[in-house]
Amino acid sequence: MLQHIFVSWLVSALALWVVAQIVPGIRIGGFGSALVATIVLALVNATLGPVLKFLFFPVTLLTLGLFLLVLNALLLKLASVFTPGFEVRGFLAALLGSLVLTLVTSLLRHMIFSPGRAWTTL
Repeated sequence: MLQHIFVSWLVSALALWVVAQIVPGIRIGGFGSALVATIVLALVNATLGPVLKFLFFPVTLLTLGLFLLVLNALLLKLASVFTPGFEVRGFLAALLGSLVLTLVTSLLRHMIFSPGRAWTTL
């Protein structure tokens, strides 16, 4: 189980690094900064994410869930404030970055953890 968590952390950091290469306005100082930023992003999502989703549930309901994109962008921007070497310049970069991060992370996790792969036994 610990191996699975470690590999998931590495995959998430790689996804964040890829997003920084793709999305203009997002900068990562290096892969070490991506590792730290991944931990900070996970902590921000785990602590503030549920609170914000609860508080803004009526808005999310009215927008048929689209407001969750805004919340994810805000959480990504907030994580960059607490992480040296990780910078998100502007809301549009955060919005596009959160979308691309979701897609890249899903793709990498599918490639590594899908059935028939060596890491699925972790």
